[in-house]
This record gives sequence, structure tokens and C-alpha cells, in this order.
Amino acid sequence: MAGLTLAVLISGRGSNLQSLIDACTDPAFPALIALVISNEPDAKGLERAAAAGIANQVINHRDYPTKEAMGDALSRAISDSGAELVCLAGFMRILSHDFVEQWRDRLVNIHPSLLPAFPGLHAHEQALSAGVRVTGCTVHFVREGVDSGPIIAQAAVPVHSGDTADSLADRVLKAEHQIYPLAVRLIAEGRVSVVDETALIADSASPEIVLLNPV
Repeated sequence: MAGLTLAVLISGRGSNLQSLIDACTDPAFPALIALVISNEPDAKGLERAAAAGIANQVINHRDYPTKEAMGDALSRAISDSGAELVCLAGFMRILSHDFVEQWRDRLVNIHPSLLPAFPGLHAHEQALSAGVRVTGCTVHFVREGVDSGPIIAQAAVPVHSGDTADSLADRVLKAEHQIYPLAVRLIAEGRVSVVDETALIADSASPEIVLLNPV
């Protein structure tokens, strides 16, 4: 079925991109990917996009003197693709104020922690250092602050005794692959609205969907 048109921004291997590609292969899924953009020319995610027949391009941050100039280039490419929602999937660049505001409430990110806990880099190391028993991942609308913005969906993942950052990351990644397509589906179905900087989900008793992942 035709649906919400996505642009996906990546910097690396693109495993969350692949989860969205896989979801979009289902005729009942209410979204499709129009464009994949990477700021890294050798990102493996570009190969995933090409294999799926999705238009893709490189907008290398090194080619732009400022993040504002890069943001303008990103916006032009996204607009030209017809995308209505921008999905950050391991995009490792700070976006300009103007870009974030232009795509306000049409720009989402996935982060490997239960925000607002452990924002920024090394979220799994932060979780282990804090000694938490549960961590997880969050899909949220993007605001200018690091890993801030209204929370759309979260998945909780247990921290096991003896976990390393790598083993915990592997477990959380499985949850990421479940929750990102879920969040996109909710948006595509028109079930998500932002009121007073809180994402409200229609037909839900809470402002976010919480999944418990027992792996």
C-alpha cells in the first residue's frame, strides 16, 4: 500500500535502516522509503539501500564549511525526494538548528537507552557504570538538545550479570529493530500528536508505547 514517505539518514552499517526496509516490504505497512542519505561514503548501509532498490546518495559533511550548509544540502535532497518523515538511523552528525526546526515533528531518532537516561555517546557503558538492572531504547522526535524531544516509543531490555557493553548492545539492538518500525507505523497511521512537548498516542493510555523484551 502507498503510505508515508521516508528519508533515512545513516552513517554506518545501517542495521536499523534494514529493519525499516524489511518492514516496508510488507504490503500492509503504511510507509515506504524514498531516499537513504549517508554522510560517510563507505557506509555499509548504502549497500543495503542499493540492494533494496532504494535511491541513495552521499552528502559528505567534509564537503561543507558549516553544519548549517550541510543542513541546507540535506533539506534540499530530502524535499526533492518527496519524503514526509526523516528517520535518523545511526546518523552521527549534529544537525543544525534550522534543519531541526524545518523538520520539526517530522524528524525522528532512535537512541540505545531509555531516555532521558544516558543520552549521548556510549549509552551502554553509561548504563553498566550506573548499575541499572533495565535499559533499552527510545524513538523520539528530535529537538536541538542531544537526544532530546518527545518520546514516541520505548523498549525495555534487562541488563544481565556479566554483561559487557558489546553484549548489552547486541541485546538492545534486537529491541531497536522491533521498535523503530512500530514508531514509524504509529506516525504513518496518524496516531501520534505532540502536545506541550509530549508525544500522545491515540488509543493508548500512556504517552508512549513501552515494550518489554525478555531476551
